[in-house]
Amino acid sequence: MGNRREKILRGLLWTAVLLAGRAAAQIPDVDIPDTAPSRIGVPGVLTPGGDLVSGATGAADRTLRRLTGARFARIDGLAREHRAELDRDPQGELVVRAEVIAIDITAAGLQLALDHKFLLKRTQELAELGVKISVLQTPEGWTARRGLKELRKLDPTGSYDFNHVYLDGGGATAVTAPATPAPAEGPRGKGRVGLIDGGVDGGHQVFQNVRLQRFGCGGAIVPNAHGTAVAAILATHVAVDEIFAADVYCNAPAGGAVDAVAAALGWMARENIGVINISLVGPRNALLERAVNSLVNRGFVIVAAVGNDGPSSPPLYPASYPGVVGVTAVDGEHRVLVEACRGEQVDFAARGADMKAATQAPDVYGAVRGTSFAAPIVAALLVEDVSAPDAAAREHALAKWTRAARDLGKRGRDDIYGAGELGALPETVAEGSNK
Repeated sequence: MGNRREKILRGLLWTAVLLAGRAAAQIPDVDIPDTAPSRIGVPGVLTPGGDLVSGATGAADRTLRRLTGARFARIDGLAREHRAELDRDPQGELVVRAEVIAIDITAAGLQLALDHKFLLKRTQELAELGVKISVLQTPEGWTARRGLKELRKLDPTGSYDFNHVYLDGGGATAVTAPATPAPAEGPRGKGRVGLIDGGVDGGHQVFQNVRLQRFGCGGAIVPNAHGTAVAAILATHVAVDEIFAADVYCNAPAGGAVDAVAAALGWMARENIGVINISLVGPRNALLERAVNSLVNRGFVIVAAVGNDGPSSPPLYPASYPGVVGVTAVDGEHRVLVEACRGEQVDFAARGADMKAATQAPDVYGAVRGTSFAAPIVAALLVEDVSAPDAAAREHALAKWTRAARDLGKRGRDDIYGAGELGALPETVAEGSNK
């Protein structure tokens, strides 16, 4: 406990010094989420919550708390807003109410569950990941927490977990028209990249030279500003020719649930997509870990945002799983965002603030901020070297880009910037091309 408190105090002290001395210059004007912003319609789009106050330690601390607390503020808001569908686990993370995930449940284990009044809601066989998912509904009146505890007691050799809900790792401000809109130009490569996020608004001009393949929502297209922005950043890199976009939100209260994320990873595996971008964050989960390990062991490259819960935050996933390429975010002056997570999971840094990205068709852009928008910059670069799952190609690409990274912070690899920054970009990355 004392160790945790010391980490928090160190993080706050660092931030207070950083902000109090040079606050006006160090932090760009950004929209901060209200204490309980809504995700209805577009997960991850922040509603304006007031101006930043700078120049004093107290104000800096308040700013830090609002930035680093945004994800849990959203969790609180969603749990209140959708009580019938959502609940929280013992750590306060968001879960689908009254559901437990069973991984490769045996016939005997399933019968035990059914005998104890659990219901089998749905089953998915993801052959490409070598996993079978069974979603069990708890007995009437039981929480997911109680149900999980009971199943683990009934079947101690089985694998069970919450159906955790994963949230995006950043936000876009209210949309605005760009000053000089322009789609990416020039000859494109043949790179294929996967994207697990919200729905992509493919009618935006930035996608006119990129092919979009879709998965999820029963074939319906549900545009989402966060997913559109991340896809647009991928599309600005001329190596990217085709984006395989899996929508795991679909404007549903329980959007972002781990069984949907696993199904999206199964689709990517089926399509043989070598590089997959995931700008979502959440807790450790047995199903997600199983799916990620399956792909990493077969040479897939998974690039993930490390999250924005602050320098003292515990690791967030999937970025913190072994073999995943974790990406943090820096601003236009190559400084790490104060809300970015830190740790050994950070492999690279990339621009994640002081820039705009496409948010809505046909030509609307908005300012973006967060590790969500840094991850696709790194993913797009890795596509240059990894066209399909291949462990040797992955290691070659990571070694190449580690050498190319701009070293920031203390000399060599560190827990703030990883190997350093990749992909220097203009202010409006999704309004022009990154060549």
